Amino acid sequence: MRLPDEPDIPAQINIVPMIDVIFAILTFFIMSTLFLTRQEGLPVNLPKAATAQQSQIPTKITVTVEQNGQVSLNKKPTTTEALTEQIRLLMGTNPESVVVINADAKVEHGNIVTVMDKVRQVKGAKLAIATQKP
Repeated sequence: MRLPDEPDIPAQINIVPMIDVIFAILTFFIMSTLFLTRQEGLPVNLPKAATAQQSQIPTKITVTVEQNGQVSLNKKPTTTEALTEQIRLLMGTNPESVVVINADAKVEHGNIVTVMDKVRQVKGAKLAIATQKP
């Protein structure tokens, strides 16, 4: 209860804590969107190519060949012999699937040709080789 002789105190809104909360929420959203990128391939040392381009077609299937010759399909280790059937299963009925070969620069040429041959045995698979600009 207020007494009549008390002075009226004007209502104040302290904006500093509100700004702190807004910046904290903004920081949370920025940091969370940075981790939403999806990368299918394993990290390898890609060869350099002056004509390298950013892929326009979303890649669905990534075949990674590591320096020691280990082959992986979408980050899952596999063998070269089983590669054709596994790619066929992953493609399903999608004729627009692109198979990207993500090979280390030090992998022998013969290993890459073998992997390319296995990919070409799948009807409708489009083949691409991952590179990076020098």
